[in-house]
Amino acid sequence: MQNRGLVKFFAILFALVSIYQLTFTFVAHNVESDAKAFAKGDSQKEVKYLDSIGKTEVLNMGFTSFTYNEVRDKKINKGLDLEGGINVQLQISVKDILKGLANNTTNPAFNQALDNATKNKQGNQDYIDAFYDEWDKVSKGTKLASPEIFSNRIMGDEVNINMTDDQVKKVVARKIDESITSAFEVLNKRIDKFGVVQPNIQRLGQSGRILVELPGAKDVDRIKKLLQSTAQLEFWETYKSEELGNFLLAANETLKNSTKNEAAPVAADTTKPADTKSEEISKLLGADKAKDSAAATAKTGRGPLLDKILSGGGGPVLAIVASKDTAEVGGYLRRQEVRSLLPADMRYAKFVWGKPVAGKDDKGKDIETTELYALKGNRSGQAALSGGVVTDARDSFDQLGKPSVTMQMNGQGARAWEELTGKAFTTKGFIAIVLDNVVYSAPGVSSGPISGGRSEISGNFDVTETKDLANVLRAGKLPAAAEIVQSEVVGPSLGQEAIDNGTTSAIIGLLIVALWMMVYYGKSGLYANIALIVNLLFLFGILASLGAVLTLPGIAGIVLTMGTAVDANIIIYERAKEELRAGKSQEEAIKASFGWKGAMRSIVDANVTHVLTGAVLLIFGTGPIQGFATTLLIGIATSLFTSIFITRMLLDRGLAKGEALTFTTGFSKNFFTNFHFDFLRIKKWTYAFSAVVLVVCIVSLYTHGLNYGVDFKGGRTFQVRFEKPVSAEEIREELLKPFDGSAEAKVFGSNDQLKITTKYKVDEHGTEADAAVNQVLFETLKKHYGPDMTYDKFVNIYDGKKLGILQGSKVSATVSSDIQTNSYYAVIGAMLIVCLYLMVSFRKWQYSLGAIAAIAHDVIFVLGAYSLLWKYMPFGMEIDQHFVAAILTVIGYSMNDTVIVFDRVREYLGGKVKGNFNEIVNQSINSTMSRTINTSLTMILVLAIMFVFGGESIRGFIFAMLIGIVVGTYSSLFIATPVLCDTISDAEHKRIEEEHNRE
Repeated sequence: MQNRGLVKFFAILFALVSIYQLTFTFVAHNVESDAKAFAKGDSQKEVKYLDSIGKTEVLNMGFTSFTYNEVRDKKINKGLDLEGGINVQLQISVKDILKGLANNTTNPAFNQALDNATKNKQGNQDYIDAFYDEWDKVSKGTKLASPEIFSNRIMGDEVNINMTDDQVKKVVARKIDESITSAFEVLNKRIDKFGVVQPNIQRLGQSGRILVELPGAKDVDRIKKLLQSTAQLEFWETYKSEELGNFLLAANETLKNSTKNEAAPVAADTTKPADTKSEEISKLLGADKAKDSAAATAKTGRGPLLDKILSGGGGPVLAIVASKDTAEVGGYLRRQEVRSLLPADMRYAKFVWGKPVAGKDDKGKDIETTELYALKGNRSGQAALSGGVVTDARDSFDQLGKPSVTMQMNGQGARAWEELTGKAFTTKGFIAIVLDNVVYSAPGVSSGPISGGRSEISGNFDVTETKDLANVLRAGKLPAAAEIVQSEVVGPSLGQEAIDNGTTSAIIGLLIVALWMMVYYGKSGLYANIALIVNLLFLFGILASLGAVLTLPGIAGIVLTMGTAVDANIIIYERAKEELRAGKSQEEAIKASFGWKGAMRSIVDANVTHVLTGAVLLIFGTGPIQGFATTLLIGIATSLFTSIFITRMLLDRGLAKGEALTFTTGFSKNFFTNFHFDFLRIKKWTYAFSAVVLVVCIVSLYTHGLNYGVDFKGGRTFQVRFEKPVSAEEIREELLKPFDGSAEAKVFGSNDQLKITTKYKVDEHGTEADAAVNQVLFETLKKHYGPDMTYDKFVNIYDGKKLGILQGSKVSATVSSDIQTNSYYAVIGAMLIVCLYLMVSFRKWQYSLGAIAAIAHDVIFVLGAYSLLWKYMPFGMEIDQHFVAAILTVIGYSMNDTVIVFDRVREYLGGKVKGNFNEIVNQSINSTMSRTINTSLTMILVLAIMFVFGGESIRGFIFAMLIGIVVGTYSSLFIATPVLCDTISDAEHKRIEEEHNRE
């Protein structure tokens, strides 16, 4: 081998760099283990401990030293499925951004186009493109640069009425990008305060989506709320309760007189005498003038609106309502016939709700209540003062010692605040402090105008809430609404289970592969094992240097790398055995096997197909799937280097020491040495067998269908652990009614764990919807737990033995549509790219056709197997992103086998073997059988180990690959090569035979 010294130098250099990079991971792990031991399960205590030693030196290498923070930044990070925590995808509303850029125009065509774009957006289409498509349909010649659209004070000089639509689109695109960038920065500031060790936030292309990962985060509901809060802070003047008492009574009368189709039916309350009821209503609304009307109302029932009011308020509070009734009351107050009852000077009044608090109903039962306020609106709908003037916010305590938030305003805000508070002092009015359309407090001003721009938000807060509120106010407001369109929550105990399962499968897989190589190849197998260990060192070193995130599918990728790492060695060793049988010396055989005309061309072609499918997976996959693709691609590169160069150096060293390198053992010496099977002779039978199987698969796909996971159909999934085994069917029946008929439950791993899937409220965004679903799940299932199980314990993440929700995920319909589109592109794209490569490499379309036939055969077979078996297997067989990753991996391995045979055909056609085309193809298959069986058997063993020990969460994923490898081996022998032979024309056959006869 030429340049042996240079290769040795780089190998040693790579090894040293890898050890250096991995040192940070080992040190960080030791420090964090100490922190866990110190905290004894208290996550906040653990975070504080690590923060306290952040600048402490924990690694000294002599020539330099590193603090814990520096070591932590250089380690291999664990994904959420290994660490536990929260992963969300936030969709920044491009629709809201467009509304803002158009200055909230009332143009009907513009707003119709926005609504149509929301309904009709296709697949991965960006919202802005969908809007332009709809705008073209409804604009009727109106230009985007018209004054009522984008030529306004918001856009300033950047858009003028003389610009074309294409010019305006460029400006709008830039503004949207700036808004999303602003949202990214705001969220980045917020998550820095969440108290997790190593948060991650990244933009996902130009989709307007932002990925936020918080490893180790515990309080699920709190974090979701903080992430989605737009932090739209406003200061409004309010109406007093006595100013609107008559309006509420009049509204109630109007609603009572509405037809049944227009108003909700209300049952009369006859539990108290009429005179008592009239007094209550009078007190309720604080309007003495209403006594007679109230008494009359009480005789027949209070009416739709008053029946929902628990009590009157006073001051700025109009009424107190049960939180569950706020949506209905809000609907009443928005009705046109009710709004028309407002006095002329109050026609712009804006009704808003306060922060929910604990309260009691009229029977003394504990419930959650909310206060109703009326803000003094105006024609423009703008608040008297916006939160943009706030320069700082801190959590504090008010004069009564209750948690509060103090704010400091800039000069302009200070002047406006002084004017606003002065007006409130004079009129004895109130100022509502409103955040994201919720009134947090509405204080009066008792001591004159407030100067200096300092203000305070107080109310029913706890310390955590004030810290969070101060955090979002300091970070600033989001430019548009942020909705969680995809989320995943993983408990740390589940993550530890995944680590244990992954480590077990990796160690057993490594041992099995190493043992097989020794048994089959003897001393040469030992050299292959040494190269494998070096390969793993390089692989982890590169992962560490790239700052990669290790996930459970990533561990699967590493285990698969161990299987493929020996593939190049197997190809080389099998060629070396052939050369030895041909009479060459050991040195000549090794040299020939490493040459381009030996094994190298086959190795390159086979691994290029792997790289192409891995690249497709990396481009179209997300999250853990990208982790799988990353480790697979890096593993291919390191495997090639170690198999070709490290193994060659070890073999040359063995030759120099006079070792006998036969590449066989007594066990494997005569394997496939005289193998002469006529594969093409039975092609009619294999065609018939495959045709029958494919027909069965296709029929099953049409009849049984596939078990689509939430990735593809949208929905919510919960992995729930119970105290003792439960019946999946019983749990499903219990959940059907509260989940509006959408509930599936299946045993997941052990009988005390279920995977529950539902579409209940999946298209409703916001923390309220998520919390409502969690609450329904808890209330339905709590009877299966002991009395100490609370909602907080059931939903949130804690260390140790976790009962309740171990893992939860949500995928909206929009995201699932995008995932489906990406998956189709990925599978079809991988097939086309690989076939195009084969066409270029082999220069004949017949090779590509044979390969595409084999791939299509394998994909349909795996899909059919899943269709036939998913209802009966004791493990999950869902069609999701993991399954797509498995299909792409199968495509890669199927191509690998096929390319090895095709390369041998091409080599034999070069004149090395005599005979007609079919005979040459047969000899090519037979001569590569040892490599085919060896590699396939190694992969099947590794996958079987992962299937048994890898854990429930990847069992379906591994099962797909296990089927695919078996079928892929079959198709490369009995589909790809027969199709190649059958598509070669008679004239081409004759030409090949004539060339061989001349030689």
